[in-house]
Amino acid sequence: MLNVGIDIGGTKIAGGIVDPDGTIVDRRRVPTPADPHALADAVAAMVDDLVTDRVVHAVGVAAAGFIDASRSVILHAPNIDWTDEPLRDELERRIGRPVTLENDANAAGWGEFRFGAGRDVRDMVMITLGTGVGGAAIIDGELLVGGNGIGGELGHIRFERGGRPCGCGQNGCLEQYASGRALQREAADIAASGALGAGLAAARTADGIVPAAAMERLIADSDAGALEAVHRVATALGEACGGFQAVLDPALFVIGGGVADLGERLLHPVREAYATALPGYGERPVASFAIATLGNDAGLIGVADLAGGRV
Repeated sequence: MLNVGIDIGGTKIAGGIVDPDGTIVDRRRVPTPADPHALADAVAAMVDDLVTDRVVHAVGVAAAGFIDASRSVILHAPNIDWTDEPLRDELERRIGRPVTLENDANAAGWGEFRFGAGRDVRDMVMITLGTGVGGAAIIDGELLVGGNGIGGELGHIRFERGGRPCGCGQNGCLEQYASGRALQREAADIAASGALGAGLAAARTADGIVPAAAMERLIADSDAGALEAVHRVATALGEACGGFQAVLDPALFVIGGGVADLGERLLHPVREAYATALPGYGERPVASFAIATLGNDAGLIGVADLAGGRV
């Protein structure tokens, strides 16, 4: 049985035909239209192009934003002009097949749970470190969506009272301290601090930013300033994971997103900070930590697997 998975991003729509083993057997990619109605047209056209003469059971669509408890209406989206948008019904009308709508971070978490780093556990938390911080929780084999449908927003846990302003309207959210943007901010601060930041200072652009490629090079060269920036971000993430453990008690934390490409350079200080933040550490079971394995395909694969109520 084949399903279609569609992952709607701020700049691109990625789609694919996914088999029951989580393998993408065909894929497409197009730019994301700015107009919401044109976007729905683009998704429908992509599905038609992918299906051709295949027998397809259902279509899963992943998108960033708050999705209601019925998984049919996008209440709010950060990158697309959607407010109370009945996207599932609109797409079903255009496509003529059952459509499952899910938050993109939840879809990625489900993909890793079913076919990636979390496939051997029943309880898992996925944290994606990109521009911001995305999250998903799978508890006893079920995706946690909450009473209103918008649970799992782990990046918007209040990490520091009265802390840095966040795009969500609050202050001190975790994503301001443990994300790709946070890593750039820490690197810029260290670059301005003196000798420790000499390598970072030399790599800065005219606007004071240390580009990602330069950060990667400095980290690979074990530059002290770059490693300190990683340590600060990893420490924030590890401390937050100690709190997540107290509430959700996962067997495994899976870390994805661009920052996760640092591998053990990220995970080692995360584990150390987690140990200091975990209630009852030393006298209770602890979670394992792993890097996500499906990369940018996790959301597409995950939402295809969720399509048609496969959960």
